[in-house]
Amino acid sequence: QKRAVRVCRGVYGNGYHVAGALSNLAKLLWGKGQPERAMEKLEEAHAMHVELNGEDHSDVVDVLGNMAILLSDQGKCAEGLAIHQKVLDIRRRTLGSDCDEVACSLLILGCNYSEQGMLDEALPKLEEGLEIVRRIHPERNAMEGSFLAQIGNVHSQQGRLEDALAWYRKAYRILRKTMGPGSVDVASLMINMGNAFRKQGKVGEAMEKYEGALAIQLLAHGDMHPGVAHSRYALAMCKKEAGDVQGAVEGLREAKRILRSMGISHSVAVSVDDALQMLGVGT
Repeated sequence: QKRAVRVCRGVYGNGYHVAGALSNLAKLLWGKGQPERAMEKLEEAHAMHVELNGEDHSDVVDVLGNMAILLSDQGKCAEGLAIHQKVLDIRRRTLGSDCDEVACSLLILGCNYSEQGMLDEALPKLEEGLEIVRRIHPERNAMEGSFLAQIGNVHSQQGRLEDALAWYRKAYRILRKTMGPGSVDVASLMINMGNAFRKQGKVGEAMEKYEGALAIQLLAHGDMHPGVAHSRYALAMCKKEAGDVQGAVEGLREAKRILRSMGISHSVAVSVDDALQMLGVGT
C-alpha cells in the first residue's frame, strides 16, 4: 500500500486516487495494530478530499466515519463522538432527514452514547432513528432490529432487565429473519442477552448465549478479533461465577492474548486484566 501511495502521487499528484490509497493504507495499518499511524493517513486523506470536493462530499463523510471509529477504538470516545455528530450533521444537510444514512448515523451515535453511559443522550437518538427506519421501511428491516437491540442495551444499563430482554427478543426475531442465524449481528445480540441473564444471576442461560455468540464469531472472523476476545471474557466470568476458576483463567488469558496482539489496551482489555488480578493470577 505504501508503494501504491507513491505511485499515485507520481501519476496524479495529491488528488482523488492518492486520497483513496491513503485510506486503504490507513486500514492496513489499523489492522496491524498501528492506530496512530493509521490516523495520520486518514487525516491526510481527509484534508485532500476536503480540498478536492468540499466539506460535505460523501468521500469526506466516509473518511470522517473511519476516523471516529478509530478514535473510539483508542479510547478517545469524546473525540469520536464529536466526529460522529459532524457526520450526522453533514448527512442531514445534504440528504434530508428520512434516509438510511441519517438513521445509520443516529444508530452509531446512540450506541456510542450508550457505551459511555450517557443514557439520556442515547435514547432520544435511538428512538428518532427507529422512527425514521419504520417510516421508510414499513416491512421488517435489519436496521430496525439493530435499533431495537440498542434500545434494549439502554434498558439493561438502567437496570430494567426484563424490559431489556423483551426488546432483545424482538430484535432477535427480526435479525435472524433478515440477516440469517449465523450473522455477526445476531452474535452481538446474543452477547447482550447473555449479559442481561448474567445480571439476573442466571449463569446457565448466560453461558448458553455467550457460547452461541462465540461459535458464530469464530466462523465469521477467525480467532483474532475483538468480538471473539469479548465473548471469551464473558464466558470466563460466567465460569468464575460457576466455580470453574481454571476455566475462567484460561479464557481470560486467551482474551488477553487476542487483545494484546491487536494493540487494544482499553475497555474490555482493562476488564480482562482486572479479572486476572482478582483471581490472583496477574497479567
